[in-house]
Amino acid sequence: MPEQSLDIKAPVGGKTGKYIVIIGVFFFIFGFISWINGTLIPYLRIACELEEWQAYLVTFAFYISYTVMAIPSSWLLEKTGMVKGMSAGLSVMALGCLVFVPAALSRNYALFLGGLFIVGVGLTVLQTAVNPYITLLGSSETAARRISIMGICNKVAGILAPLVMGNIILKNAGGLIKELSLMEAAEKTARLDRLSHAVIWPYCILTFLLLLIAVLIRFAHLPEIRPERENERDQGQIQKKSSVNNRYLLGFTAIFCAVGAEVLAGDTIGNYGLYHGLSLDLAKSLTSGTLACMMAGYIFGVVAIPRLISQQKAFYFSSVLGLLITAAIILVPGKGSVVCVAILGLSNAMLWPAIWPQALDTLQGKQLAKGSAILIMGIAGGALLPLFYGWMGRFINNQNAYCLLVPAYLFLIYYSMLGNRKQTGSTKII
Repeated sequence: MPEQSLDIKAPVGGKTGKYIVIIGVFFFIFGFISWINGTLIPYLRIACELEEWQAYLVTFAFYISYTVMAIPSSWLLEKTGMVKGMSAGLSVMALGCLVFVPAALSRNYALFLGGLFIVGVGLTVLQTAVNPYITLLGSSETAARRISIMGICNKVAGILAPLVMGNIILKNAGGLIKELSLMEAAEKTARLDRLSHAVIWPYCILTFLLLLIAVLIRFAHLPEIRPERENERDQGQIQKKSSVNNRYLLGFTAIFCAVGAEVLAGDTIGNYGLYHGLSLDLAKSLTSGTLACMMAGYIFGVVAIPRLISQQKAFYFSSVLGLLITAAIILVPGKGSVVCVAILGLSNAMLWPAIWPQALDTLQGKQLAKGSAILIMGIAGGALLPLFYGWMGRFINNQNAYCLLVPAYLFLIYYSMLGNRKQTGSTKII
């Protein structure tokens, strides 16, 4: 879908700033809805009486939608253009939030997962449009800086989401597990039903807000952008197919590893805190700690790139730091290991912002559209790595299961070094 950005004719200055603000609002929405999952995992584990690995199906259902819908989303956006596509994505997200009402009333885990999948489908449409848009809204050397600004919007929402939702759906959670263990079957069922119903009105509010924004975005005066067709005379300038396909594969794998590491750090930390004996009152909000560390990394990116450090070097050092912190998670005993999981957010901050410009650099037309869709499919890392982590935890314990991150960071180190060697310079569309 990023080929839409090639048609942008807006002048640099006021209108460009306006576009960045509007896209920042979307990243705030992404962050709030995505990082609610960190609270939903312990919440649904209790409300639906799940095993730990089953609770991680929350992340699977949400993030696998990106893989399923990325290419169909690019087709949709080719037909509708950006503005109508954004409106459609928001409407689909509202539908997914609405599914939480019958899911909560029936305490049906499959319905909860269905609602999360639908929300993810809507987010896929939005992400397929706005990520390449912000990536190409200027030179490639400063793309990581612009994406870092979007990351701050995303992570501010991500910090707020567990705090707000945790205090609503897991209010007075400290004695809940003990309380449930002392109840008779009928009494326990009634209590779990009440717990399940707590999610209804927050998701009704989200449904209303998403529909409202879906309507208002039509009046935001974003350019209605459609992809331009490639000229036959430009075909000779397009890279060889094998080279482009190799770029797709490497970019997909990098996004897979980066998103997998980010989601693993953010969405497993609550259960990991419970594993180390922290109270549910504290554990339900631990995701906010991980995201606060990520936001610190994004702020560094805004300030330092490219004045103090290039985005490629920031990418490399972030990957190395992630590997070192992973070792600390595995080796540090007790609650200190939980702190290390939170700090992992710092190393993850500069991964996503640097991968996009590296993967999309020099691609044109249909190649650019295909590249964006394939990168979005890499978000499947957020679906699979937490699920693998939950499965591995059953055999080698929750702490050692974080070794799953080692090959992910090793690949990211390799990809960052590859980008440093093959950096091709600036791609500016405005």
